[in-house]
Amino acid sequence: MQRIGIDHAQGLRQWFRPERPGPLTGMHVLQTSQGSLRVDRWPAPRACVVETGGNVGLGGDPEALSVHDVRAAVSGFVEPSRRFEGLLGEAFPNAVRWPRVILRHSGAVVQQEARRAATVRLLQAEDAAAIRRLERELAWISVTWGGPDGLARSGYAWGAFVDGSLASVACSFFVGEEYEDIGVVTSNEYRGTGLAPVCAARLATDVIGRRRSPSWSTSPDNVQSLRVAEKLGFVVDREDYLLIVGRPSPQVERH
Repeated sequence: MQRIGIDHAQGLRQWFRPERPGPLTGMHVLQTSQGSLRVDRWPAPRACVVETGGNVGLGGDPEALSVHDVRAAVSGFVEPSRRFEGLLGEAFPNAVRWPRVILRHSGAVVQQEARRAATVRLLQAEDAAAIRRLERELAWISVTWGGPDGLARSGYAWGAFVDGSLASVACSFFVGEEYEDIGVVTSNEYRGTGLAPVCAARLATDVIGRRRSPSWSTSPDNVQSLRVAEKLGFVVDREDYLLIVGRPSPQVERH
């Protein structure tokens, strides 16, 4: 497979339509130019593998890719679209299935109040250093934006600051044409203070203002994440899973 510039790949959007709530790896790469894209051939590609921050999506015709192609190009958290399930199963028979619950937003965003005094605002470019200072296990929040600098200047992230320190972040982890899938982290010191729901509510309001719908992805055993989503007005859309290829299962919940 060969890598091509994302600006040359906008004609591949139809491979990732129609969208649905949840991971949107392919469309996020095309929307934001954050990530990489490989095709089976150029010009006139028939299939592609997209990656951003260790998240992988496949599009096009599975018949255009061999098992060797997939093994060489795919590593990370993989969206197993129905069209590619057979090929992925053949290429990675021992891949771990990571159960996920996908929620969609219904109705108006229910705004939240924190139990800790904080300044909550849209993050800006100068906040990159504050993102870097978050605990190492929370670094995943910026990976689909190329890291802290990309997330800080994206316009798609809200943060809660306590005494000048970044305590919680909510961002559009994936940006599609119709949906934005929300990711949230909170520093260990400030968990349970209600800062994450406040940030997520502000972000969800922005998403709706952009004429898109917010979605929320988490694990079925992450009761806290599911409670936060319910408070904000999210309802279960479906149960799903990601394939984990070539890396250990997450030790910290991503939602």
